[in-house]
Amino acid sequence: MTQGMTVLLADDDRSIRTVLNQALSRMGCRVRATGSCNALWRMIDEGEGDLVVTDVHMPDGDALDLLPAIRRKRPELPVIVMSAQNTVMTAIKAAEVGAYEYLPKPFDLKELLGFVQSGLEGVVKSQDPEEPEKPMGEELPLIGRSPAMQEVYRVMARLMHTDLTVMISGESGTGKELVARALHNFGKRSPGPFVAINMAAIPRELIESELFGHERGAFTGATERSAGKFEQAQGGTLFLDEIGDMPPEAQTRLLRVLQEGEFTTVGGRSARQADVRIIAATHQNLKSLIAEGRFREDLFYRLNVVPIRLPPLRERIGDLPDLARAFLRRAEQEGLPRKTLSSDALEVLKTHSWPGNVRELENLMRRLAVLCPDEQIPPDVIEQELTSRGESGLDLSGDRGRGRSLGAAVEMHIEQYFQRHGDILPPPGLYDRVLREVELPLIALTLSATRGNQLKAAELLGINRNTLRKKIRELDIPVTRGKKLM
Repeated sequence: MTQGMTVLLADDDRSIRTVLNQALSRMGCRVRATGSCNALWRMIDEGEGDLVVTDVHMPDGDALDLLPAIRRKRPELPVIVMSAQNTVMTAIKAAEVGAYEYLPKPFDLKELLGFVQSGLEGVVKSQDPEEPEKPMGEELPLIGRSPAMQEVYRVMARLMHTDLTVMISGESGTGKELVARALHNFGKRSPGPFVAINMAAIPRELIESELFGHERGAFTGATERSAGKFEQAQGGTLFLDEIGDMPPEAQTRLLRVLQEGEFTTVGGRSARQADVRIIAATHQNLKSLIAEGRFREDLFYRLNVVPIRLPPLRERIGDLPDLARAFLRRAEQEGLPRKTLSSDALEVLKTHSWPGNVRELENLMRRLAVLCPDEQIPPDVIEQELTSRGESGLDLSGDRGRGRSLGAAVEMHIEQYFQRHGDILPPPGLYDRVLREVELPLIALTLSATRGNQLKAAELLGINRNTLRKKIRELDIPVTRGKKLM
């Protein structure tokens, strides 16, 4: 179907043009290549080409600035955009100005050719060519250009102009609410309110009232009418954080709202229209909760229309330097002393396992901005600060340790720990740091296996219950009865 069709290729990198020219020619396409925005526009203006593949940044302009004119001139022409500036704003803007697809550089050639194939076969998204561009803010809502984050950006970009329900999953501290706010702020409901509610932070007997509101006299203490989150979010977005902690009765009412598009206040008689977009988030495995009978399967499928998984920081460690510097700049803007990171300090940060993810990194940068006396933060200060928080930075996890005995895995990682310091010895206190590194998963996973039963966990570990309680406090391990913790 692509035989004889023409692809306009715009990229100022000759090597990329050569590779793509060869690949597209093998598909049977004719290729017109250029390294200039002006030349690309001339070809489009003259009616050439069945599809465009273009880099964003070229010597004489920005291809994204050209897209609205392309959409007006030739609305049927699919434009695939590539960029080495792999930020969420690039992906969002590419979608907003009518790009057929967006690919970060370096790109997967097979994936790009697949988009070219579908584009040439006429699978073109309908766009209103006269729709005005939405102004873009300068501040990036998310930071990171790793491959793991690129997939998140691409899904987000496709969701901006929809009202589809979204389920964001990820470990605590990965930025789930930040993604929800970005979907709202850059979506079509941005003029409306963004209302967030954390299911884990509200007593179960008050959740229905918090969500749907209540009438005066609906229950003891209801001295006046109160609007719930659904009413407060009318015309905007309702973010249901930690949805896995929602009690069964509230799950049933939420399902009814999603099915019927209306809700009733507690103690009320008339139904109200629910004009809200729902974005939910969880750090738990909802399918496991469904298997345990603690989460409704039908509600899961109503909420999980478009899933977004946020990667933990350890899966996007290449983003760590940008994140750390951004947090230090933010601290400086808030009046804290100006700090920078040495390359050695960044290497120390990269060896840490980051159980608290991006939130942990942000908190560490704030502490260092206050506590470090030097303008450039040295590696030993970071080591000492992580040690004082009970975190050694030794990574005892990962594929390299799999299949080994615990002793062999610890030996391997301690050897690497000394190697990273070269001829300089690490900070004092290594014995306690290693013990704490092993103690944390040992106690946490034992509590998980006993579903939070501390008496059984102490018996299983072979320690006194009071000793277990002391360790839980020292290691700051969350304990919840009745469910697996990790």
